[in-house]
Amino acid sequence: MPRFHDTLNLLRSNSLSNALQDEIERRILIGEYGAGERINEAALAQELGISRGPIREACRGLVEGRLLTVIVNRGFFVRTISDKEAADVYDVRASLMRLAGETLAPRVTDAQIATLEALVTRMDVAEQSDDPESYYTANVEFHDRIVDYTENDRLRAICEGLAKELSLYRHRSLIDGGGVHVSNREHRQIVEALAARDPQRAGGELERHMLAGKDRFLKATDKRAP
Repeated sequence: MPRFHDTLNLLRSNSLSNALQDEIERRILIGEYGAGERINEAALAQELGISRGPIREACRGLVEGRLLTVIVNRGFFVRTISDKEAADVYDVRASLMRLAGETLAPRVTDAQIATLEALVTRMDVAEQSDDPESYYTANVEFHDRIVDYTENDRLRAICEGLAKELSLYRHRSLIDGGGVHVSNREHRQIVEALAARDPQRAGGELERHMLAGKDRFLKATDKRAP
């Protein structure tokens, strides 16, 4: 019986740690915790009404996921990547999204096309309403859906990791880089290519879109340079 209780407590602890990891990750991805910011374990524990142990465990998981870094005797910090690292990741994502487009185009369903079109419409509405946060959320879902629809688990895992690394930078490139309207025009071209079931065109549109995002990121970076 003691062994069963030990196992049950371990499962409860792991479940809480996983839930906390998801919550901290969510806060990072929406920009509530900015690049370089320290995760205040004590404040978060008080806010959520829990001990610091599961928070520390969740943060260790996010270090493995490359969203946090740890500094001995100082704590956990939101990872900061250099402009060059970000640009390199954009280049890798461009090639991977080309693969996603080429893979998806011959097999995409009408229902999937309709979902992608609805997301483009959501982004149009967000732009017209001057709601960058809603635009960003729909933008992330648009790209995630395309990768999910390929049903390639390895591609999904790699793209998900890269997208998380770029989360703060993608947000900046859309808002500060002035790319919201142009970016959504590119989204429409992607959907049109997928709807035509044209692998080369769909892959090319996705690759060009990623590289254009890189250019918008560099433009935003130049704007912030002193």
